[in-house]
Amino acid sequence: MTNISAEDFLKEFNTSGLPAEALEEFKQIEELYTKKLWHQLTESLVRFVKYDCFKQGTMLLDIYKHFISDFESKINPLALMEMLCPFVIRQFSDSAEALAFLEKIKEKSKANLEAKLLCLTAIGNIHLLGNNFEATKKVMEECEAILGDLTGISSVHGRYYELCSNYHQILSHHNEYYKDALRYLGCTDLDTISVPEQQERAFNLGLAGILGDKVFNFGELLQHPVLDSLKDTPRQWLIDLLLTFNSGDIERLNQLRPYWSAQPDLIANELKLKQKIMLLCLMEMTFARPSNNRHLKFTEIATNTGIPVEEVEILAMKAMSLGLVQGTIDQVEEEIHMQWVQPRVLDKQQVGKMKGKLSTWCNDVLSMESLVSSNAQEILT
Repeated sequence: MTNISAEDFLKEFNTSGLPAEALEEFKQIEELYTKKLWHQLTESLVRFVKYDCFKQGTMLLDIYKHFISDFESKINPLALMEMLCPFVIRQFSDSAEALAFLEKIKEKSKANLEAKLLCLTAIGNIHLLGNNFEATKKVMEECEAILGDLTGISSVHGRYYELCSNYHQILSHHNEYYKDALRYLGCTDLDTISVPEQQERAFNLGLAGILGDKVFNFGELLQHPVLDSLKDTPRQWLIDLLLTFNSGDIERLNQLRPYWSAQPDLIANELKLKQKIMLLCLMEMTFARPSNNRHLKFTEIATNTGIPVEEVEILAMKAMSLGLVQGTIDQVEEEIHMQWVQPRVLDKQQVGKMKGKLSTWCNDVLSMESLVSSNAQEILT
């Protein structure tokens, strides 16, 4: 299509392949453009470009070149990026052309930080698709600097965390992927993510949490509705495995072995998984005890974790070095005096334990009140 005016483009635009809803939207776009109602036109265009019929071909690119570019200076820069980045760039067959296009529109919207950030994430995704990890990392660092100047949380943050999580997933950075993937879900409406993508995201998150050597808190993921996408599917065993690690249940881990041993990443790291769940078991033992009675015998820890008594001290020192617990080791009495356990997001069972502790504490307070009340007269007289 040669260079033509926006008005002529609208007249010549082929609407034969559009579904009824998109055709109705296009008619509204024509009317709004004629009336020069730029705000309403922008909102209509944002809806228009999301129709599935534009996923193939170069129709969106033509719409931008021959129509949107005519009045893009009147469009909110962030809305412009919302239209162009996720959809138009897919219609470039060559990544170099797509990058050149994005660099061009980035200059047009550099005054708007959110728009610039959105454009940068699109650039980063193209680099990532081409396995150019160094360039992707540079884009991520540039985005991070911009994030520091933004206030509040928006969907733009979600695009950044999605880019980061995809980058870390490809490079098998389990700890970083777990953190950024959760942040992505925290900034994104789950209804905008397809069920298959939710399932894949939930599964990868679960694996990253289990494999991450710095992840000892699964409560946030266990409470997130994205995990529901795995229920009643062949991958439901992962939910059971996450609950097992969260509670430090070593016996249950062995029971679930037929499921998780079929996952290559997990069976390849079997020894690390067992070491990790032992640490979680020690945390759970500490958490379950009342704060005034956290004296754990070596034999008790050995029984719960399944390790020899002579290795209990090493396990305790490892937990302390990781900042999971704080306490002192009494080698003579062969017991550990725990003083603190790392705070975690609790599941319902753990909240129940906390409720029991509060009930015990309330009863102790009432008993002390009764004791003081009954003996007060003797003290006063």
